[in-house]
Amino acid sequence: MTAAGLALFWHRDFRRLWIGQTTSTLGSSVTSVALPIVAVATLDASTFRVALLSAAAWVPWLLVGLPAGAWVDRLPRRPVMLACDLTALLLFLSVPVAAWLGVLTFGHLLAVALGAGTASVFFQTAYQVYLPSLVDGGDLADANAKVQATEAAAQVGGPGVAGLIMQFAGAVNALLADAVSFLVSVLCLLSIRAREPHPKRARHSSTLRQEMNEGVRFVARDPYLRVLTIFGAVSNIGLIGYQTILVVFLIREIGVSPGVVGGLAAATSLGGVLGASAATALARRFGSARTLLLAELGAAPFGLLIPLTTPGAGLTMTVAGGFVIGTGVAVGNVLKGSFRQTYTPHGLLGRVTVSMQFINYGTIPLGALLGGALGTALGVRPAMWVITSGLALTGLILLAGPLRHDRNLPGSPMWSG
Repeated sequence: MTAAGLALFWHRDFRRLWIGQTTSTLGSSVTSVALPIVAVATLDASTFRVALLSAAAWVPWLLVGLPAGAWVDRLPRRPVMLACDLTALLLFLSVPVAAWLGVLTFGHLLAVALGAGTASVFFQTAYQVYLPSLVDGGDLADANAKVQATEAAAQVGGPGVAGLIMQFAGAVNALLADAVSFLVSVLCLLSIRAREPHPKRARHSSTLRQEMNEGVRFVARDPYLRVLTIFGAVSNIGLIGYQTILVVFLIREIGVSPGVVGGLAAATSLGGVLGASAATALARRFGSARTLLLAELGAAPFGLLIPLTTPGAGLTMTVAGGFVIGTGVAVGNVLKGSFRQTYTPHGLLGRVTVSMQFINYGTIPLGALLGGALGTALGVRPAMWVITSGLALTGLILLAGPLRHDRNLPGSPMWSG
């Protein structure tokens, strides 16, 4: 570990943010398994309805993504993050309360997914801008790697925790863990001592639309950000497409129990821990651009192992495919996140981040609905084959940009204006 990496362990405010983010991710990881299982096992939802539930969590990026970036560049970020955490806490708490009262419906689950997804848009955008104001630029890559690694570890633990809670208390009550995790995140944010710099904004007549357009234009003109955005959008269709129907595939096609689904999800998430932990070391050794290309091109084809899954020992196909995909995704996320934060002028960072995520995350509902539609029309296993085959080819998009010529990603834009 580098000296900078060790120093971050003693950075009190970063440590608070880190703990809050990790705990919140643990809770969200529990929900990612528990919510579709509530729909399938408690409400007997169809494959398409489960896909619709997944889509609802991401469609807010299309509805409010771009204005969220402009608002975040205007407002103090920590209060935004606190409001989002409190909103999500109340939403996820409402599900077990409704179940206890006997009034839980699929429409309620859909509304919770939509509301929590909206809160996530604002939180994630604010977080991406807040972190560079909390740590020095030289420590930013290590900070991102630490957050990604522990978030990946939380994603390993989350399905296992979900499985245990579901075995002893039912899937509905597993959502209480997510509500508690948001409370922990609130307390951690409140304990940060550093005064956040007030966002700098010119006092002129620029409108919200004009400020949004600045971020969009910056991404559209930049060859690196442009190709990363297109790649992220297309690859998310495949990633979410197969993940959306994975629970249905494992429970109804393979015949495993909800508890085992949690264990399998935990095992595949170990790849994320490995990838996030190794990303910065690999980038120093081989170059950040080369490492990014290798991770994205090499990992996705392993998704073709998942449709080969069978009961018993054949479950290792799901674990192996998901593990390698998770490794590649985590490496890519660490490198892309750090690159965007250091490469983009800070006054534009919120708008640039959300402009990219508007496209990247905006295709996630499409991927979810595609998975549900193909699963309904073709059957779940054939749908898995179609989606993972498309996912295997997505890394080729990166070869259309300047990344293939570089050893390292650049530190600043090479164009002016």
